[in-house]
Amino acid sequence: MPIRPRPWMMLAVMVFGQAATTVVVATPAFLIPYFTQQRGMGLAGAGLLAGMPNLGLVLALFLWGALADRIGERRVLLVGLGLSTVAVVLSMLAGDAFWLGAALVLSGAMTACINNTSGRLITGWFPAHRRGLVMGIRQTCQPLGMAIAAVAIPPIAAGAGLAAAFGFGGALLVVSLVACACTVVDSPGAHAPAAGTDAERPANPYRGSAALVRIHAVSMLLVIPQFALSTFGLVWFTVGLGWSALAAGTLVAVAQFAGAAGRIVVGVWSDRVRSRLRPLLQVSVAGVIVLLLAAAFGWAEWSAAAAVAFVVASCVSVADNGLAFTAVAEIAGRGWAGRALGIQNTGQFLAAAAVGPIVGGLISVVGVPAALAVIAAAPALAVPLVPRERARLRRGPERSTDAGLRRVAASER
Repeated sequence: MPIRPRPWMMLAVMVFGQAATTVVVATPAFLIPYFTQQRGMGLAGAGLLAGMPNLGLVLALFLWGALADRIGERRVLLVGLGLSTVAVVLSMLAGDAFWLGAALVLSGAMTACINNTSGRLITGWFPAHRRGLVMGIRQTCQPLGMAIAAVAIPPIAAGAGLAAAFGFGGALLVVSLVACACTVVDSPGAHAPAAGTDAERPANPYRGSAALVRIHAVSMLLVIPQFALSTFGLVWFTVGLGWSALAAGTLVAVAQFAGAAGRIVVGVWSDRVRSRLRPLLQVSVAGVIVLLLAAAFGWAEWSAAAAVAFVVASCVSVADNGLAFTAVAEIAGRGWAGRALGIQNTGQFLAAAAVGPIVGGLISVVGVPAALAVIAAAPALAVPLVPRERARLRRGPERSTDAGLRRVAASER
């Protein structure tokens, strides 16, 4: 019996599913204190292990996106989430650091199935004038998943060991797989034509325009503070400022929940101003300011002020994701959305995979406050790269954001 499409229900399932895969990918980051204190690993080595799932994501994101363009979203989600569960089981069974790292790479590669596919599904089922809101809601999955991992993973590892910590994410994947099987329907026009003339094939949005490439570059730069804060925030407040693991984990969770709410607010803002790129520019500028404030409070060892700055910086550092993600899907169009979102996410996770070892090594040498000041250079470099809009978007019931963004792409030729 065919499943009746319910866009809002699919949105809820995608939020849960992406949050579940985020828990799987983020679990090693919240095991860094366990690795360093219980396993005797160095911070750089533990950070490298934490980056392994992101490496897997980098290797597989474009392929999953291209597959979604070809066969639709439903089959990609069911196959990918099933394989993700198998990869988590392998992580639970890994006996040493090498095999654990290999299993984590595989986990990241399989969970990549949902990153582009969920965005493609949602932009396909919702009109332009609601996409800022719904993509903002969809983008809450990452901070929500990080918050769940921050609260759940350290105590599970301390009480039941590594296998149980990894198994927690695996259980969430199983629930997500069942929910997708019951609700997901391919979006209109989800399948690319198997063959045809050049006129029937969707035009390559990268030819003759630098707009998408510039958005990809901006997102790579802005993901650096996001992952630095989420990966090393727990270490900063426990080791650097003497907080308990529970208090620090709670702070990280609060920061992630604030970031989730911020993504919705920014998404609604982009719908109201009929622009994705102007808010993206303003978020980039704000990122520089809040990172420097966090660094200053850390140097002064003002614990309470540093905590507030950390929460604000974490919120700002994730606010750009929904804006850029929606802009990429709208500029690329249905025929290229999966691949363009795959390239978008590949760049982000490539940068994220480098954050663990590089920022971990930097913190080991100069400390967290100085590292935050250095990281502020990333959003500063992003500011001049944000494409500028040269025409206001049309008013009307649909508020054609797609048309406005295509004007931006045309202006970059």
